[in-house]
Amino acid sequence: MISEASAAPAPDETADPVRQAAVRGLEGAFAELASEFRRYYAALAEAASPGMLPGTFKILSVISRGGPVTASTLAERLVADKGMISRQVGELEELGLIQRTPDPHDGRVRVISVTPLGAERIETARGPLEGRLFSALSDWPLESIEKLTELLHALASGEVPEA
Repeated sequence: MISEASAAPAPDETADPVRQAAVRGLEGAFAELASEFRRYYAALAEAASPGMLPGTFKILSVISRGGPVTASTLAERLVADKGMISRQVGELEELGLIQRTPDPHDGRVRVISVTPLGAERIETARGPLEGRLFSALSDWPLESIEKLTELLHALASGEVPEA
Protein backbone atom coordinates (compact mmCIF):
# COMPACT_ATOMS: atom_id res chain seq x y z
CA MET A 1 0.00 0.00 0.00
CA ILE A 2 1.12 3.55 -0.57
CA SER A 3 0.79 4.39 3.13
CA GLU A 4 3.15 1.54 3.98
CA ALA A 5 5.50 2.60 1.20
CA SER A 6 5.89 6.01 2.84
CA ALA A 7 7.94 4.28 5.55
CA ALA A 8 10.19 2.61 2.97
CA PRO A 9 13.76 3.87 2.66
CA ALA A 10 14.75 6.14 -0.20
CA PRO A 11 16.29 4.38 -3.20
CA ASP A 12 20.02 3.91 -2.89
CA GLU A 13 22.60 5.24 -5.32
CA THR A 14 22.67 1.95 -7.25
CA ALA A 15 18.96 2.13 -8.12
CA ASP A 16 18.10 2.39 -11.80
CA PRO A 17 18.12 6.15 -12.60
CA VAL A 18 15.51 5.72 -15.34
CA ARG A 19 13.14 4.03 -12.85
CA GLN A 20 13.90 6.73 -10.28
CA ALA A 21 13.01 9.44 -12.80
CA ALA A 22 9.81 7.63 -13.77
CA VAL A 23 8.75 7.27 -10.13
CA ARG A 24 9.56 10.94 -9.45
CA GLY A 25 7.50 11.91 -12.49
CA LEU A 26 4.61 9.80 -11.21
CA GLU A 27 4.89 11.40 -7.77
CA GLY A 28 4.69 14.83 -9.42
CA ALA A 29 1.64 13.79 -11.42
CA PHE A 30 -0.01 12.54 -8.22
CA ALA A 31 0.73 15.87 -6.52
CA GLU A 32 -0.99 17.72 -9.38
CA LEU A 33 -3.93 15.34 -9.29
CA ALA A 34 -4.24 15.62 -5.50
CA SER A 35 -4.32 19.43 -5.73
CA GLU A 36 -7.01 19.23 -8.37
CA PHE A 37 -9.07 16.82 -6.28
CA ARG A 38 -8.74 19.04 -3.19
CA ARG A 39 -10.28 21.86 -5.21
CA TYR A 40 -13.06 19.58 -6.42
CA TYR A 41 -13.80 18.25 -2.94
CA ALA A 42 -14.10 21.81 -1.66
CA ALA A 43 -16.59 22.57 -4.45
CA LEU A 44 -18.46 19.29 -3.86
CA ALA A 45 -18.73 20.01 -0.14
CA GLU A 46 -20.05 23.50 -0.81
CA ALA A 47 -22.59 22.11 -3.30
CA ALA A 48 -23.76 19.46 -0.83
CA SER A 49 -24.24 21.99 1.97
CA PRO A 50 -22.95 25.59 2.02
CA GLY A 51 -20.10 25.89 4.50
CA MET A 52 -19.41 22.15 4.64
CA LEU A 53 -15.72 21.32 4.91
CA PRO A 54 -14.17 19.03 2.28
CA GLY A 55 -13.24 16.44 4.92
CA THR A 56 -16.85 16.24 6.05
CA PHE A 57 -17.97 15.67 2.46
CA LYS A 58 -15.30 12.96 2.16
CA ILE A 59 -16.87 11.13 5.11
CA LEU A 60 -20.32 11.43 3.55
CA SER A 61 -18.95 10.13 0.27
CA VAL A 62 -17.20 7.15 1.89
CA ILE A 63 -20.39 6.17 3.73
CA SER A 64 -22.37 6.54 0.52
CA ARG A 65 -20.00 4.38 -1.53
CA GLY A 66 -19.28 1.74 1.09
CA GLY A 67 -22.68 1.39 2.70
CA PRO A 68 -23.53 1.46 6.39
CA VAL A 69 -20.46 1.61 8.62
CA THR A 70 -19.45 2.15 12.22
CA ALA A 71 -17.48 5.22 13.30
CA SER A 72 -14.51 3.01 14.21
CA THR A 73 -14.45 1.39 10.78
CA LEU A 74 -14.82 4.80 9.16
CA ALA A 75 -11.87 6.18 11.15
CA GLU A 76 -9.79 3.14 10.18
CA ARG A 77 -10.74 3.42 6.50
CA LEU A 78 -9.88 7.11 6.39
CA VAL A 79 -6.86 6.81 8.69
CA ALA A 80 -8.39 9.53 10.83
CA ASP A 81 -8.80 10.40 14.49
CA LYS A 82 -12.00 8.93 15.98
CA GLY A 83 -12.79 12.25 17.69
CA MET A 84 -12.63 14.11 14.39
CA ILE A 85 -14.80 11.47 12.73
CA SER A 86 -17.31 11.74 15.56
CA ARG A 87 -17.55 15.53 15.19
CA GLN A 88 -17.99 15.34 11.43
CA VAL A 89 -20.55 12.53 11.71
CA GLY A 90 -22.44 14.69 14.22
CA GLU A 91 -22.43 17.58 11.76
CA LEU A 92 -23.71 15.35 8.96
CA GLU A 93 -26.41 13.98 11.24
CA GLU A 94 -27.52 17.52 12.21
CA LEU A 95 -27.80 18.34 8.51
CA GLY A 96 -30.00 15.27 8.02
CA LEU A 97 -27.52 13.74 5.56
CA ILE A 98 -26.77 10.63 7.61
CA GLN A 99 -28.41 8.67 10.38
CA ARG A 100 -27.07 6.53 13.20
CA THR A 101 -28.99 3.42 14.19
CA PRO A 102 -28.22 0.65 16.69
CA ASP A 103 -26.29 -2.29 15.28
CA PRO A 104 -28.67 -5.28 15.25
CA HIS A 105 -25.84 -7.53 16.48
CA ASP A 106 -24.51 -5.22 19.20
CA GLY A 107 -26.81 -2.52 20.54
CA ARG A 108 -23.86 -0.60 22.01
CA VAL A 109 -22.57 0.13 18.50
CA ARG A 110 -24.18 2.64 16.14
CA VAL A 111 -24.26 2.05 12.39
CA ILE A 112 -23.99 5.13 10.19
CA SER A 113 -25.84 5.28 6.88
CA VAL A 114 -26.74 7.93 4.33
CA THR A 115 -30.29 9.28 4.39
CA PRO A 116 -32.29 9.82 1.20
CA LEU A 117 -31.53 13.55 1.53
CA GLY A 118 -27.82 12.75 1.85
CA ALA A 119 -27.91 10.53 -1.23
CA GLU A 120 -29.69 13.26 -3.17
CA ARG A 121 -27.14 15.90 -2.12
CA ILE A 122 -24.21 13.66 -3.04
CA GLU A 123 -25.61 12.95 -6.49
CA THR A 124 -26.31 16.64 -7.09
CA ALA A 125 -22.82 17.63 -5.91
CA ARG A 126 -21.02 14.89 -7.87
CA GLY A 127 -22.73 15.65 -11.16
CA PRO A 128 -20.37 18.44 -12.28
CA LEU A 129 -17.23 16.48 -11.26
CA GLU A 130 -18.39 13.34 -13.01
CA GLY A 131 -19.31 15.44 -16.03
CA ARG A 132 -15.86 17.02 -16.10
CA LEU A 133 -14.15 13.64 -15.66
CA PHE A 134 -16.35 12.15 -18.38
CA SER A 135 -15.46 15.06 -20.66
CA ALA A 136 -11.73 14.79 -19.90
CA LEU A 137 -11.81 11.08 -20.72
CA SER A 138 -14.20 11.29 -23.67
CA ASP A 139 -11.44 10.71 -26.24
CA TRP A 140 -9.70 7.98 -24.22
CA PRO A 141 -10.19 4.40 -25.37
CA LEU A 142 -12.39 2.50 -22.90
CA GLU A 143 -9.58 -0.02 -22.41
CA SER A 144 -7.27 2.78 -21.22
CA ILE A 145 -9.81 3.96 -18.64
CA GLU A 146 -10.28 0.41 -17.39
CA LYS A 147 -6.51 -0.15 -17.26
CA LEU A 148 -5.93 3.09 -15.35
CA THR A 149 -8.61 2.06 -12.85
CA GLU A 150 -6.94 -1.35 -12.45
CA LEU A 151 -3.49 0.22 -12.00
CA LEU A 152 -4.70 2.73 -9.39
CA HIS A 153 -6.41 -0.05 -7.41
CA ALA A 154 -3.22 -2.11 -7.56
CA LEU A 155 -1.09 0.81 -6.41
CA ALA A 156 -3.46 1.67 -3.55
CA SER A 157 -3.59 -1.95 -2.34
CA GLY A 158 0.10 -2.69 -2.79
CA GLU A 159 -0.51 -5.36 -5.43
CA VAL A 160 1.63 -5.87 -8.52
CA PRO A 161 -0.51 -5.25 -11.62
CA GLU A 162 -0.71 -7.68 -14.48
CA ALA A 163 1.32 -6.74 -17.55
